[in-house]
Amino acid sequence: MACLGLYCGKTLLFKNGSTEIYGECGVCPRGQRTNAQKYCQPCTESPELYDWLYLGFMAMLPLVLHWFFIEWYSGKKSSSALFQHITALFECSMAAIITLLVSDPIGVLHIRSCRVLMLSDWYTMLYNPSPDYITTVHCTHEAVYPLYTIVFIYYAFCLVLMMLLRPLLVKKIACGLGKSDRFKSIYAALYFFPILTVLQAVGGGLLYYAFPYIILVLSLVTLAVYMSASEIENCYDLLVRKKRLIVLFSHWLLHAYGIISISRVDKLEQDLPLLALVPTPALFYLFTAKFTEPSRILSEGANGH
Repeated sequence: MACLGLYCGKTLLFKNGSTEIYGECGVCPRGQRTNAQKYCQPCTESPELYDWLYLGFMAMLPLVLHWFFIEWYSGKKSSSALFQHITALFECSMAAIITLLVSDPIGVLHIRSCRVLMLSDWYTMLYNPSPDYITTVHCTHEAVYPLYTIVFIYYAFCLVLMMLLRPLLVKKIACGLGKSDRFKSIYAALYFFPILTVLQAVGGGLLYYAFPYIILVLSLVTLAVYMSASEIENCYDLLVRKKRLIVLFSHWLLHAYGIISISRVDKLEQDLPLLALVPTPALFYLFTAKFTEPSRILSEGANGH
């Protein structure tokens, strides 16, 4: 019988030399996807650069949110923020390493994957066929193995490591904060981890194709907001505090990450010059900030210019 459905396939049951026996058409086992002949084939390829960049983006999301809420709730006079930032980086780094080690093949910092061919590969549950319009053949499986589930595993390890390490650290060093404020950054993580999980579950495929543009847009907006809120109008204002330089360089790294993700470095000699655009937004802001200062605009309006 012909195998209907975009993601239904026949699983290999027995192989002896050149003799192969396949089962009925249905769902492929985990770690396999259908080929053009509707047979389930193991995922044996290595992830492309773009796949690693996507996983890096999903791994950065909780880290950036950790840093944001740590900075938000630590207060200007607190000396614990730096240690919490380092701890958050350690948690996410260890979670990423453990996730790779427990993924197939187990015990090595390498994963095997299936190639992403189209957006529908992320949403196989929407393509279960009904041959007789009554009975549904359920062929839902991870066609983009392991790009979909590995993110959930990573978030789980991040949450476990945070609950094991962060409360002890905060209790020891967050003396500059009140008792009610010490654990607010941890409470915030208990909210944003479920949100990130739902985001991956529902919009993983959309994020896969859109994340380079999301990085560029958000990094540009947050850099402009930060420089405006910090009243940075020239290079001296930027250099007067080390924290501002760290924020600037962090945004430059995000700009470069987004540019590399968009170009995919298919042609290295053509794409590398694009990285010269990384400082452009910050330089443009510094050169034009004096023309958009509110006090100057108000004074010129009052003078009738």
